Amino acid sequence: MRRIAVVDAPSNLGLRPPTATSVPGCAKAPGALRDHNLLARLGARDAGCITPPRYDPAGWQPGDGVAQAAEIAVFVRRLADRIGTILASGDFPLILGGDCSILLGAGLAMRRYQHEAGGRIGLIYVDGHSDFRHEGNASYVGAAAGEALALATGRGQANLSSIEQRRPYFRDVDVALLGIRTHDEYRLDLQAAGIVARAVPELRSHGAARSAQWARDQLRECAGFWVHIDVDVLDPAVMPAVDAPDVGGIAYRELEILLSGLVSDPRCLGAQVTVFDPDYDPDGQYAAEVTDVLVTGLEPLITSSALAAAVPDPVISAPPFAAPVSAPPVSGPPLITPRVPTPAPPFDLPAPPPAFDIAIPTAPDAFDAAPLAGRAIPDISEISGIDRSVVTEDAAEPAEEPEAADDAEALDDAQALEEAEPEAADEVESLYGPEDLYGPEDLDEPEDLDEAEVADEGDVAEDVRAAAEEDATEDDLVEDVEPAAPAVVEAGESGNGRPSWMRGRGKRAASLSLDSLPRDSMGPGGLRPQGGGAPIASQGLRRRAAEPAESPLTDVVPAARTPVDEDETTG
Repeated sequence: MRRIAVVDAPSNLGLRPPTATSVPGCAKAPGALRDHNLLARLGARDAGCITPPRYDPAGWQPGDGVAQAAEIAVFVRRLADRIGTILASGDFPLILGGDCSILLGAGLAMRRYQHEAGGRIGLIYVDGHSDFRHEGNASYVGAAAGEALALATGRGQANLSSIEQRRPYFRDVDVALLGIRTHDEYRLDLQAAGIVARAVPELRSHGAARSAQWARDQLRECAGFWVHIDVDVLDPAVMPAVDAPDVGGIAYRELEILLSGLVSDPRCLGAQVTVFDPDYDPDGQYAAEVTDVLVTGLEPLITSSALAAAVPDPVISAPPFAAPVSAPPVSGPPLITPRVPTPAPPFDLPAPPPAFDIAIPTAPDAFDAAPLAGRAIPDISEISGIDRSVVTEDAAEPAEEPEAADDAEALDDAQALEEAEPEAADEVESLYGPEDLYGPEDLDEPEDLDEAEVADEGDVAEDVRAAAEEDATEDDLVEDVEPAAPAVVEAGESGNGRPSWMRGRGKRAASLSLDSLPRDSMGPGGLRPQGGGAPIASQGLRRRAAEPAESPLTDVVPAARTPVDEDETTG
């Protein structure tokens, strides 16, 4: 379980002075980040500060090589020693720079640590610049921060690239770059050296998480790797507080995902943060942003770091033993050994429902059934006051046929229908007389159709046709229809104003109207039997001459609209 150990490396020895009389502000970065409670939020321990030599590039001229190289070499050895001590304790070193030249101290420490790691150690370089300037691709060198990757891979003057004769600190095939700009002037040199790089557009197209995985895959043959973070990988729109801002960078969230994806690998041995310049951050806004990025990006390590801090040193003590139990006094009650409870079944059976005493009221003449428990029930004839023959007859009587209920319901519906339309019936009677609807003859009640029951309007027509075919003439048929007229227009008579043969068996009572008869029974001269024959009434569908052409009650008796023959109209 590793704990984060924070080391301050406030060196700006690898940078050019901003002006002839000023000093770069990167040396103030560790203090600015600590002011935002970085160590407490990381759950990290304070591993101290490596104080650099004085910054004094005066007298340097182009061609002199790397400025302040001797001072940088001293600082690099001291920083490598501190990193080695942290690794030996099993913690995770987090170095707060400073400029990018502190990479040489981390590289020297990793080169020393290869034997303990069991193999080569690689480098993942997250930076807005390749920092690959060296004497082979530039007219001169001077600032070690712009040449850090070249020196760490064995290029450049020996007093920095081969300290302790350990050149190179990182092999070219063990290096992967993330976040450089597409216009970086040393991209071709990187390709020629075999150093893989993923620029910002490609990084974003694949996503930060996959890009982190890609970088780790490039170092799959390494036993471990170091992570370098230069905050100028961020776009100047979100992070202008750097010594060399360059457009086209990434966002805070992308850097958080990258960092989290890298340190979550158990092979990650440590990390460093560089080039943040508090001189360009007077109100501390960007220092707070960098602190938030580090806390979020190092989240995979924070939990283990906090747990490691919470675990106390082990205390070796004798194992606890049970105190002896003294025997009870003679006069006291004997000791009773508690019985081990029987384990419960794998499932609980439902408990029976509680019994309730419900008082059930009984009729006055009811008898108590309790004394009859276990006795045979006496024959019904033995009970006094009950005639067995009557009971038998009642039991044998069949149930009432549902047709009676249907007839009663139909009569009620018919009565309600006639009561709901009294005005319509009166107007029909005033507009059409019986002679207009059924013919001029007086009709008598038929005998053959007495007590006939019909189910609906179609049943009425069937009865009419059957009676006409058997023994009725045209006059008889007219007589059969005559009594039904009052049933349509009259209300309040006994039996709802209609004879029993007109009472339907369905939900609606059959009413006599021309619509109730089949179309086959209607002809130009009036009603006509379906099987043929003379019309029942030649003037049965003729309106009175004084009636208006249209009447609001025509829908009541739709049959009045039926056309008639031209011969009868002209006659």
